[in-house]
Amino acid sequence: MINQKLLQAPRRITKKISQNNNLASLTKEKDACGVGFIANIDNHKSHKLIMQALEALSCMEHRGACSADKDSGDGAGISTEIPWELFNSYFNEKKISIKRYQNIGVGMMFFPIGSYLEIKKTIEWIINKEGLKFINWRLVPLVNEVVGKQAKANQPHIEQIFIGDNNIDQEKFEQKLYLLRKKIEKGVGKLCIEDKNQFYICSLSSRVIVYKGMLRSAVLGQFYQDLYHPLYKSCFALYHRRFSTNTMPKWPLAQPMRYIAHNGEINTILGNLNWMSAREPFLESKHWGDNLNELKPITNPNNSDSANLDAAVELLTNSGKTPQESLMMLIPEAYQNQIDLEYPEVLDFYEYYSGIMEAWDGPALVIFSDGEIVGATLDRNGLRPARYIITSDNILIVSSESGTINIPSNQIYEKGRLGPGEMIIADLKKKKIRKNWEIKQEVSSLENYKRLRKNIENIIEENKFTSINELDTENILKWQTIFGYTVEDIELIVEHMASEGKEPTFCMGDDIPLAILVRINKDIKK
Repeated sequence: MINQKLLQAPRRITKKISQNNNLASLTKEKDACGVGFIANIDNHKSHKLIMQALEALSCMEHRGACSADKDSGDGAGISTEIPWELFNSYFNEKKISIKRYQNIGVGMMFFPIGSYLEIKKTIEWIINKEGLKFINWRLVPLVNEVVGKQAKANQPHIEQIFIGDNNIDQEKFEQKLYLLRKKIEKGVGKLCIEDKNQFYICSLSSRVIVYKGMLRSAVLGQFYQDLYHPLYKSCFALYHRRFSTNTMPKWPLAQPMRYIAHNGEINTILGNLNWMSAREPFLESKHWGDNLNELKPITNPNNSDSANLDAAVELLTNSGKTPQESLMMLIPEAYQNQIDLEYPEVLDFYEYYSGIMEAWDGPALVIFSDGEIVGATLDRNGLRPARYIITSDNILIVSSESGTINIPSNQIYEKGRLGPGEMIIADLKKKKIRKNWEIKQEVSSLENYKRLRKNIENIIEENKFTSINELDTENILKWQTIFGYTVEDIELIVEHMASEGKEPTFCMGDDIPLAILVRINKDIKK
């Protein structure tokens, strides 16, 4: 047997290697995407807001990553209200009448360069088959010269599609567009086209549109000429600069996604994907009926953790949940034994859903919007910064960075930061800002979760620990190996559970206060 210690390099050699200036030091690598939003609470649309969002995005270049050509970004993007003034101008130029449509949806689509004509025909056929009206295609105005060399090699053909309907209200139309997107993805997936996997729908909605790509922050507005157009107006904008950690950079994986923009990692992603897949056969919804199978699969292991979280939010929101309710279900706070949680209905909400949905655990800061609600939530670890400002002219800015938008200090009405598990939203319909407990009380009051808990809970009575070993040491080791228990699991988890009857707790990060602050605290106590 070879002694493993003989194969390990001495510490003096490894230290010398790590200090070599020609090598990248892991201690210098920082990975945290730049993310945020700006919203006008009074629901006033303006082009100035778009320019402020692009300004904030450009201030977050250091949060993202670039490829070896120093010009191709991991991803940058912006999600806004649909700029109808800009699109109406386009319809007038093309002499296309849209007045006869009660609802119009807009899709932003990435096509493979070699086969986009065939895919477009398939999409038009599916739209007509679903009883919707295909209006027109629009080639998105681009400046390709600003795209990096490597990003350009993978650059898709980008077009927008307009879809009309007269028979349903906007809420049901949004659900129909979600179902349509799923059917289009499956229809394109069945085509005999070599590069069909490069097809991607950034957004398909009557409320929200996403402009994104493998770009640096500073060139997003230059690449998409729409964003600098004075007729591009919105009352909110989500923005994101990506540092890819668990997937290779791709145009579709740039953020924002369709509902969220995410800074951090979902460290429970494997378990989340497995549980979502396991529960798919048991999904039921009054909103979808026989169409439920068309929505499956909900998640995709080939996508990033952010894309899969977005898919879960998208399903819940289109199935009748509000965005804030969906995020409370998916990313719950640490509610057990929390001193500040004085609302029993909120506790009942979390307890009820804890048996239905496992937490998508961070560290994570998630910005979200469905076009009517714009908000941010921090996961229960609280290890991602989330700072907010409310201005005197009713603008709410939430960001992972301070000072990304230049606001004079005399215009700042309030500022603060989100703590672990906290949430803030701008309700654009009711023109109101809502904070953590107000949001959670309102969501938890939608159902009687105390009664629902009693209907599903089955309390198991406590039993005394057995004092007799049921297996000998050899068989115990065999079973532990079969079920994947390591020495670390036994020593750090099982032993504590067996001896003390409770789960051990672990610390993520270093939260020791600065020495100077400790001394000050001691002086104050004296």
